[in-house]
Amino acid sequence: MYLVLDLDSEVPIYQQIRDRVVEAIAEGALAPGAGLPSTRQLAVDLAINFHTVNKAYDLLRREGIIRINRKSGAAVRSDVKQPSDELRAGVDWEARMRTLLAELDVRGIPRQEVTRHVDTVLDGFPGRPDEMS
Repeated sequence: MYLVLDLDSEVPIYQQIRDRVVEAIAEGALAPGAGLPSTRQLAVDLAINFHTVNKAYDLLRREGIIRINRKSGAAVRSDVKQPSDELRAGVDWEARMRTLLAELDVRGIPRQEVTRHVDTVLDGFPGRPDEMS
């Protein structure tokens, strides 16, 4: 798995790892059921502390995106792209989206431009349900 992190970013490294994994799943680079590197291996590959990777994986697990098994390691959940009210309830995506939209509003980005970008990004994700495109 190839991840690009910005070590100088204000975004914590564990959050960047989480975000890159989610993006890789959405873009089809990581398929449902695909295995992830061990925390130690990814830490070595990225030259960061393995606790940072562990924190990212734990966040992904709590969000219902990956499963972690002591013997088989971490993997993308096979049902990751299936709608689930249980998983939706535990995700703060609406709050995160609200903050991002507020930032765009403060910067004066027109609504039509935001909508166009959202549609373009969603259209770039393979396998989107028809009602979402």
